[in-house]
Amino acid sequence: MTIISLCINIGIVALIVTAVIGFIMKGHKSWIMTFLQNFCGILFLFSGWVKAVDPLGTAYKMEQYFAEFHYTFEGTWFGFIAPIFPVFAKQAILFSLAMIIFEMVLGLMLLLGSKPKFTSWAFILLIVFFGFLTGFTYLTGYVPEGVNFFSFGKWGEYNSNNMKVTDCGCFGDFIKLEPKTSFFKDVFLMFPALYFIFRHKDMHQLFTKGTRSAILWVFTAVLVYYCLANYKWNIPHADFRPFKQGVDIRAQFQAENDAMAAVEITDWKLKHNETGEEIILPNDEYLGNYKKYKGVYSVIDQIKDEPTIPITKISDFELTDLDGNDITEEFLNNQDAHFLIVNHKLKASPVRKTKTLRDTIFSLDTVVVFSTETNVSDTAVVRNVKDIVEKEEKYLEQVWKQAYLKTHIEDLKPFTDAAKTNGNKVLMVVGGADKESILQLDKDAGLGIDYGMADDILLKTIVRSNPGVVLMKDGKILNKWHINKLPSFEKVKADYLK
Repeated sequence: MTIISLCINIGIVALIVTAVIGFIMKGHKSWIMTFLQNFCGILFLFSGWVKAVDPLGTAYKMEQYFAEFHYTFEGTWFGFIAPIFPVFAKQAILFSLAMIIFEMVLGLMLLLGSKPKFTSWAFILLIVFFGFLTGFTYLTGYVPEGVNFFSFGKWGEYNSNNMKVTDCGCFGDFIKLEPKTSFFKDVFLMFPALYFIFRHKDMHQLFTKGTRSAILWVFTAVLVYYCLANYKWNIPHADFRPFKQGVDIRAQFQAENDAMAAVEITDWKLKHNETGEEIILPNDEYLGNYKKYKGVYSVIDQIKDEPTIPITKISDFELTDLDGNDITEEFLNNQDAHFLIVNHKLKASPVRKTKTLRDTIFSLDTVVVFSTETNVSDTAVVRNVKDIVEKEEKYLEQVWKQAYLKTHIEDLKPFTDAAKTNGNKVLMVVGGADKESILQLDKDAGLGIDYGMADDILLKTIVRSNPGVVLMKDGKILNKWHINKLPSFEKVKADYLK
């Protein structure tokens, strides 16, 4: 589905609701206002719902925004603002929940016509906030690599590859919108937003004031529970990500890589070395007359056609062992049922410690050995302990968060022990950690399983739980579980391992 088709569908539903309100409920004052209320209200409810399904996904997106803001403001006249963004990043899940709940409640308030003046101002403020996020990231497409956003004189032509946040996250993983598209969507929504401000007295109001308030309070309470259930207690009940249940990762991985390999260069963007004039030449023209342009023009960019299939995060699926050896192919070709334990982040604080080591110093002496039987003398080297020296060595030790370590010991270990006993391979893949920290986790939790490494963003995409459990066979995802909803191994065995 595209943003255009989505808006058409929402528009059709809004027309139906408008007709019901106008002809049956007799509750409208202005057909235009009622339609805009319904259209914007349904749009907000839908865009909020696809994010409420996966609040962690929105939190991860907010972390990306905050990281980019920190990088942009740092070292500029606005540098005093920069330190606040890492603090915001740590509370990204709270920002996510607040934004999702506010967006959906506001959508319902538009449908009900609750508090028209407040709703109008809240709507325009939220549009401005969304427009700031999407507008900023869209404009970074004009900022070349290594140039700060505020160095306006060094901006170049728009290039989507310059953007650090390539997907706005407005519709979660349901529809991937480039910030450019999403920014113009927010610009479009400014028209109804301004209309609401100046004509809020024309808004329809359904039911009584008390009924509207009761509906909003009940809706908010249910929504809070729904959001928490989709990340804190369980994985999202609807999965719009590429690693959903039933997906054949191996087949999709191969298809996406083949599609990217088949991408062809269609045009070349060149810049004249003396005049700075930029031209775009078809691939055949440039290659056929290469000597004509060599030394006169410099290549700025290659323009390529689009892959024949959409490229997803599956194309980035890559696993290594703890020594950095690629194990992706081996993992995807495992035809037996096996478990992937996803741990995108080790929850611990590194503590610098010192340990005492005893180093023995030896002295070497050469002695002459004379044999009376053979009347021959020989030499031998004798090693003697000369001294024992104690020296201190500094090292880092991870101090685990107690709840995190307890989860591994009490919830995960019984499951993995049973899986190993049953003959099923278990591999835990960790993101953003070194070999020593991973081995310390294995020792402290007593898991005794195999380990690998992968990109943390990839692991976050696979399953919204840390740790999370994925059951795979022959490259396919059979099922996956939040650690808080992990069934007993006997149940998994009965359902999937017959």
